[in-house]
Amino acid sequence: MVEWIRSDTPVPYEEALAFMEARVAAIAAGTADEAIWLLEHPPLYTAGTSARREDLVDPDRFPVYEAGRGGQYTYHGPGQRIVYVMLDLNRRGRDVRCFVRQLERWVIDTLAEFNVTGEIRDGRVGVWVARPEKGTGPDGQPAEDKIAAIGVKLRRWVSFHGISINVEPDLSHFGGIIPCGIRDHGVTSLVDLGLPVTMEDLDAALARSFGPVFDDGRIPDRCE
Repeated sequence: MVEWIRSDTPVPYEEALAFMEARVAAIAAGTADEAIWLLEHPPLYTAGTSARREDLVDPDRFPVYEAGRGGQYTYHGPGQRIVYVMLDLNRRGRDVRCFVRQLERWVIDTLAEFNVTGEIRDGRVGVWVARPEKGTGPDGQPAEDKIAAIGVKLRRWVSFHGISINVEPDLSHFGGIIPCGIRDHGVTSLVDLGLPVTMEDLDAALARSFGPVFDDGRIPDRCE
């Protein structure tokens, strides 16, 4: 069983970390179900294990937290759906690469419900959308913006942290960091793309897309 939890008011970051730590320990001990937690945070920046100090452009703008997850600097705030994913990879196959691919596929399939084509790029973590109306990027290809970030941590093969998807955050808040260390591309959101999507709409799409991607908890035969 996977328990779905939804918080309707912004959750302080320290409170979220404490909850995840306790839940992951209980899952590993076999005393709690796996969980997907849907929430928002007040405006803040988090630093992953690969964060570089020079990528924190404005350290006084919002609180900065050491997250302990993989990745670099990320912004969280109102209008962004945080999806904390507490799943037991002991039961789902101990393959971190496959697990991250499943998270990416989950986001891509969810975005597809709103006719948004999400894509992944080698060397650029997260999910991206093409923005040809913005011209070309530094590689001469059509410009792209990031719409979702992914960063996970494992303890005793139980995952935590997870995904953030931009629904309608204040995109100017990303200006205090170099998001995920990527300087030559921007960020976008569903509303920025002209789609009147609500958190409730996104949550429903996430729920529909989860089972087919994670195969109802069965270990995948292969990871593409």
